[in-house]
Amino acid sequence: MAVMTTGNTSRADLNRRRILDVALAELLRDPDASMDQIARAAGVVRRTVYGHFPSREALISTLVDDAVEALAAAHAAGREGVADPAEAVARSVPSVWEIADRYRLLVALAQRTVTMQGIRERLSPVRENSVRLLQQGLDEGTFASALPAPALAYVHEQILFALMEAVNDGLLSTREAGRSAAVTVLTAAGMPASAAAALVSEVSSSPA
Repeated sequence: MAVMTTGNTSRADLNRRRILDVALAELLRDPDASMDQIARAAGVVRRTVYGHFPSREALISTLVDDAVEALAAAHAAGREGVADPAEAVARSVPSVWEIADRYRLLVALAQRTVTMQGIRERLSPVRENSVRLLQQGLDEGTFASALPAPALAYVHEQILFALMEAVNDGLLSTREAGRSAAVTVLTAAGMPASAAAALVSEVSSSPA
């Protein structure tokens, strides 16, 4: 009996994951995609989708949670083993952007159903790590800002959101967005633009 339960659980988990993957693709293709459309694309009946997600809003909220989890992992990987705070930012921001670029249309969509406050709350673990990194840079003199580290972390967060919108509106190419984001974040932390650009260029051409 236990084996059957495990099998059923695994099958349900696989169905849930497939629905999420298909839903992401469908919503990025058509932000107004309905639960019926998502069910058809996933090859399941609508009841199966609703069995995992009671509403379209719940489905989008779960996708946002997945995005934030991926962002947190990318942020951690980008700064891992890097002692210098400026280099850690130069490496972590492009890593984060790779994930953010995949989900950027989802974030715009999520703002219809998930409040910005809700998105900020989900990002709090990433922000806390950014605050520590920024505080280290401020203490060491690598960064210089009239803002305290917690406020500066909010500024950096909003820079990334703004750049995502700029890409969505065709004002910035996805190819340059990651490096541009890193340079912009570093300059917002008080680094000279030329030094920030040189550092980002250096780390982008060398392994961590």
